[in-house]
Amino acid sequence: MPKMILGFTGLIASGKDVSKKYLEEKYGASSHRFSTMLRDILNRLYLPVSRENLQTLSQTLRGSFGQDTLARVIAEDVKNDTHDLVIVEGIRRQADIIELKNLPNFRLVAIDAEVETRYHRVVARNENVGDAEKTYEQFLAEGQREAEAEIPAVMAQASLRLDNNGTFADLYKQLDELIAKL
Repeated sequence: MPKMILGFTGLIASGKDVSKKYLEEKYGASSHRFSTMLRDILNRLYLPVSRENLQTLSQTLRGSFGQDTLARVIAEDVKNDTHDLVIVEGIRRQADIIELKNLPNFRLVAIDAEVETRYHRVVARNENVGDAEKTYEQFLAEGQREAEAEIPAVMAQASLRLDNNGTFADLYKQLDELIAKL
């Protein structure tokens, strides 16, 4: 079986990470996340891993080395990955998708959920500094930042879609159907 590469795109807390973890556990997938390299740099610089710092670092790197810088890194990582199923999580920009579309057997998957659901997930998971105290208005404002602006356009390019407004079981069923289909 040739390597299958699934690229997950979706708005903040739509279910990209949950989907990735499920496919890792059930199907032995490996994964690559755009924010991992940014988190590594922020940790190395002893700076807080906040959404604001992640966005600033991303803009700085892309501004200095090209809009496709992070996508080139991810694409090379995926090429070197020996797993049969590879997940690329956190595709946000048109420049990201251009590079990844060139990989054989790449499929873009849009994962969607209602805004209120996504807000409650962000607060509950507390992944980044300050998430647990975030107000709904702050969450909505974050969704308007540069890092999030292109996501709807990227999602529109997806040939596959998952609706994550239900339970974990509902999402897992959709993922199992997706894998069976591909």
